[in-house]
Amino acid sequence: MLDETAKGVFTIAVTPFKPNGDVDWESVDRMVDFYIEAGATGLTILGMMGEAGKLTAEESVGIVKRVVARSSVPIVVGVSAPGFAAMKALSDAAMDIGAAGVMVAPPSSLKTDGQILTYYHNTAEVLGDAPFVLQDFPLVTNVVVPTSVILQVVEDCPTCVMLKHEDWPGLDKISALRAASDKGARRISILCGNGGLYLLEEMLRGADGAMTGFAYPEMMAQVVEAHGAGDTDRARDIFDAYMPMVRYEAQPGLGLAIRKYTLAQRGVIAHDTVRKPGGMLSAATKSEVNALAARQADKLKELGL
Repeated sequence: MLDETAKGVFTIAVTPFKPNGDVDWESVDRMVDFYIEAGATGLTILGMMGEAGKLTAEESVGIVKRVVARSSVPIVVGVSAPGFAAMKALSDAAMDIGAAGVMVAPPSSLKTDGQILTYYHNTAEVLGDAPFVLQDFPLVTNVVVPTSVILQVVEDCPTCVMLKHEDWPGLDKISALRAASDKGARRISILCGNGGLYLLEEMLRGADGAMTGFAYPEMMAQVVEAHGAGDTDRARDIFDAYMPMVRYEAQPGLGLAIRKYTLAQRGVIAHDTVRKPGGMLSAATKSEVNALAARQADKLKELGL
């Protein structure tokens, strides 16, 4: 079961599709193997970048079954939904199948701190014993969750064991949460998203690792490992080699299409299909990704990676 000690890299998995939009189950298997071989200590499926909102309920459960059966690392399942009934149904199914925990983002209808707190009180009640991740991603959800509210959720809801930190800018939030833990607040795991853009700085502020889906997940594993060994310079050198691709993949509206194209080019998934509605890459964009990948490979050789 997921708990407050979770650390490392929980890679956010894409959902592979065939050109006709059907789930590509063979690519699901290959993708799970790839992420684990690249250093993932856990996987997160059915997240925002996993196109969860485009799946049927049956497909969602099917993906959980397939990934859990294939994986040797803990699986976190995104169960965010407009209503609690759908959230509970998927959470119960995922935990019964063998997931380690679930992740919940606040709906955009929440406007006040009190509403956010009440929502997560209700979430904890509905999910029962399932450990959950609070996803803090205001750039997408349009819900700003202050540090004080996160700390109150942590105090009130023992099953909240992790924060997926994606506030932007948000480094000071990590520092504030860790300072509160030093003064006696329950310490939970903090894994960070945003495609790894600020991974090293987040680790230096007290994060426990990454929960994001950059198409080169080995970068995150290597940076976390170097940081854990106390070799900050090595961590910076590794991150710098990948930074142009991290930046390019972070483009709003195209990030997922770029990520899937890269994974297809790497042979991880068979097709770069983004299920409709979704972005498609122009020939010029693909050429730019290829150029960045080639330059990145040269930089990695210089580092002996």
